[in-house]
Amino acid sequence: MKKIFFLTISSFLFILNDLNAQVTGCTDSKALNFNSVASENNGSCIYISDTITPNSSSILENAISETSGLIKWNDKLWTHNDSGGQSIIYGLDTLNGNLNETIELFSTSNPPIAGEPVDWEEISQDSSFVYIGDFGNNISGNRTDLKILRISKVSLLTNFPIVDTIYFSYSDQTDFTNTGSNITEFDCEAFIVSKDSIYLFTKQWISEKTKIYSLPKVPGSYNARLKSTINVEGLITGAVYLESKNIIALSGYSKLLSPFIYLIYDFKGDFFTRGNKRKINLSLPFHQVEGITSSNGFKYYISNEKFSQSNIIQKLHIIDLTPYLDEHLSNLLSISEIYIKNDYFIYPVPASDFIYIKSKTDLHNRNYILINQMGKVLRKGKLINDNPSIDISNIQNGLYYLKIGENQEHIFNIIKR
Repeated sequence: MKKIFFLTISSFLFILNDLNAQVTGCTDSKALNFNSVASENNGSCIYISDTITPNSSSILENAISETSGLIKWNDKLWTHNDSGGQSIIYGLDTLNGNLNETIELFSTSNPPIAGEPVDWEEISQDSSFVYIGDFGNNISGNRTDLKILRISKVSLLTNFPIVDTIYFSYSDQTDFTNTGSNITEFDCEAFIVSKDSIYLFTKQWISEKTKIYSLPKVPGSYNARLKSTINVEGLITGAVYLESKNIIALSGYSKLLSPFIYLIYDFKGDFFTRGNKRKINLSLPFHQVEGITSSNGFKYYISNEKFSQSNIIQKLHIIDLTPYLDEHLSNLLSISEIYIKNDYFIYPVPASDFIYIKSKTDLHNRNYILINQMGKVLRKGKLINDNPSIDISNIQNGLYYLKIGENQEHIFNIIKR
């Protein structure tokens, strides 16, 4: 009997420990309802309302006055207009938005396979293709020719685009009566591409929510499957997905043209609604923000189209979201990636007041420079002995780059916390 009793108690303790190990709740320390004992995020985090100002803003050329999407690829930003029958994508300088390349997708030598553009609203990408969403549906809400163009990146580099088409319909749309302008729940201006799927984020004019639909990312005709709904309290116009970093950033604005960024992060798989959801307002009144992109999760580019009624012209803005995402991103980085590299050892993990550097090679008089995610220089000088330190006590918490060497050839990620 004692043996049986012991096993029963042991089993109970094992189950109890397992339950404790699976406590769900808000796991983001930046949230108002952070749960320090939670080990699994359930998407319940609540945040204070916040407003940020772009670090810089640049005027875009009139040729792209209706910029409607953004990606960063091949050292350029790429955008397009949303109407006017154009079939051109525009390459922009990442520093100032200057137009320095155009590619026409459908020309006399490459006849339109998918028909002339109807309403291009978004651009996305994966490693092999660029995708353009021809699915704007705000005029009547009853389009039956919704599609996404898929263009080979290799063909774009040769300036002879190879285009094929992904057609879709919404699984829950059964009524195709003309709704009139800007009162449909089946408009869309944002989508992302993952390793195996496309996810649509709709622009719901009545409820001001966004529905998330999924469909395959290979050419064909599909019924886009409704996955979930998020109450974003606004109109979603753009999206970017950093799959390796578990971050989705949506752009949008209210019906009074107050723009915002809506972050979704720290989720598993495609269970996006179980991640943190944080809305950040932008101090750009009456700007129709239409495109958003990022390559590192800290520095974001957004674009707005021309809005004549308020004398707002088309612009490219650069925004730093380090204060909101530094903790999430630093948790994804491995110690070996950050601190041990090219025979260098950087410690402690993370740092608070000083970072120390060790190396198998001589460090004396080596140049160093410490910069933030926006490229601003915070510290620079020469390492003065074989076990040098750098004072970081007066810089804000976040992720930074430390570069060492005459040509800054050794680069390390530094976390201040």
